[in-house]
Amino acid sequence: MATGIPQARPPKACVIGAGCSGFTTIKRLKDYGVPYDCFEMSDEIGGNWYYKNPNGMSACYESLHIDTSKWRLAFEDFPVPKDWPDFPHHAQLFQYFKDYVDHFGLRPTITFNTRVEKARRTADGLWAVTLSSGETRLYDVLFVCNGHHWDPRVPEYPGEFDGPAFHAHAYCDPFAPIDMRGKNVVVVGMGNSAMDIASELSQRPIAKNLWVSARRGVWVFPKYLNGKPADKSALPAWVPRKLGLALSRSVLKKTIGRMEDYGLPKPDHEPLEAHPSVSGEFLTRAGCGDIKFKPAIKALEGKRVRFTDDSVEDVDAIIFATGYKISFPFFDDPALLPDADHRLPLFKRMMKPGVPNLFFMGLAQPLPTLVNFAEQQAKLAAAYLAGRYAPPPRAEMEKIIAKDEQRHTGHFYESARHTIQVDFNVYCADLKKEIAKGEARARSQGGTLPVPARAEGKAEPLLAS
Repeated sequence: MATGIPQARPPKACVIGAGCSGFTTIKRLKDYGVPYDCFEMSDEIGGNWYYKNPNGMSACYESLHIDTSKWRLAFEDFPVPKDWPDFPHHAQLFQYFKDYVDHFGLRPTITFNTRVEKARRTADGLWAVTLSSGETRLYDVLFVCNGHHWDPRVPEYPGEFDGPAFHAHAYCDPFAPIDMRGKNVVVVGMGNSAMDIASELSQRPIAKNLWVSARRGVWVFPKYLNGKPADKSALPAWVPRKLGLALSRSVLKKTIGRMEDYGLPKPDHEPLEAHPSVSGEFLTRAGCGDIKFKPAIKALEGKRVRFTDDSVEDVDAIIFATGYKISFPFFDDPALLPDADHRLPLFKRMMKPGVPNLFFMGLAQPLPTLVNFAEQQAKLAAAYLAGRYAPPPRAEMEKIIAKDEQRHTGHFYESARHTIQVDFNVYCADLKKEIAKGEARARSQGGTLPVPARAEGKAEPLLAS
């Protein structure tokens, strides 16, 4: 891929994080001859999929299997093992990541056990990156690959609870961080983690009683349709959105029936108007009575929990499967942070108009998979830094942002949960078209590097106020 790169020295990039977004990004940068430093705060790659990651940021639990099939999560230039099951265990996925990094010779280019403490734009537009070692380095480009499933969001309620209450991020298994056997447990939330954990703990030898508490009902989708992984049935990107939604909703309703028949509340929205909750076990457990439903928590009353229907239960433990904040602890500039509703408008979910040397990678909730999302994004980013892609003017970028957000999120109900929602197939089809347009723009501009190499050799950074 390096052929055709302009002779001018390419800019040097700093890549924050070596999870799946980080290491697929540096692989593409390497392909294009773009120099980089990649900093990972842990002792290994993998990020969220590194079980018991010593950096404390992994949300993996022992029984976790990814909800995306192997067919949809595979990297395009590194096939998954042929003997994998349809839905691999987290340990298999983690090994796949390590094999990818070693296969492409990326490991020596990653600096482990090093945290990026601060990243600030200097007065002349470079990036001053301060490391946990105390050193500050200058870079031409910054890639943010720190993930968005590590900073737990925990709701607040009136009163106090006199038992263990913790976020699903801390859940390991039915015996850690506490032994759940014989206990009355409330799991708050009805997303994928909530369903996995509730299904596991509701088994009769474990929890005495298991309630799932949520503000609203959801549609629970199966992992299989007609004996095949459901995500293999995704419609192609060229199908009109309204038609595709109508067809998908019809199939899902016929397959799973009414949520009320499982003892769950009736959803107040149509299928695919919310981020899907996928489980192969939850509905069966609910139908068997092992999982019982409660509305939202109204108040905590010592060892008792009061719900919004004013029912009260004696509870031993609460698990909050209530999602995550989008956090960039190394940024001080509010212009680089999302608002309270998780909104951070980005061109192709990567670039902030007006900041030509900053990329947010993997900052999306793609359906069906996040694993190989940045792999696709990096095609544009690396080509851009190599002078082979040029973005449209800023005003056009902002118009495209608005159009893309409506296309990807317009059919979801209003919620902070849906602000970074993306249809993977549609996104990749659009990205391919945009790269082709950008390549034509770059050729017309003579392949000039949009971000010049200026950082190398510079000394003390002058920070912008």
